[in-house]
Amino acid sequence: MSGIVELDLHGKNAYQARVAVDAALRRAGRGTYRIRLIHGYHGGTALRDLVRREYADRVLRLETGVGSGITDLVLREF
Repeated sequence: MSGIVELDLHGKNAYQARVAVDAALRRAGRGTYRIRLIHGYHGGTALRDLVRREYADRVLRLETGVGSGITDLVLREF
């Protein structure tokens, strides 16, 4: 894996999303500097809120994408 890793969380509940994000963080190699989480927001904000609450302290910083349906977990500077 390298660069930006995209992870689509649509259709997952909070537990499944947490497991998927934790696995992506564990698999992230030295070349991975960002994990882009696509969680959407039209169907509710539960996944967005979970991601921003649970992972804010575990990464360098969070960045929001276009709209509020994407959150990037920045692991290191490019």
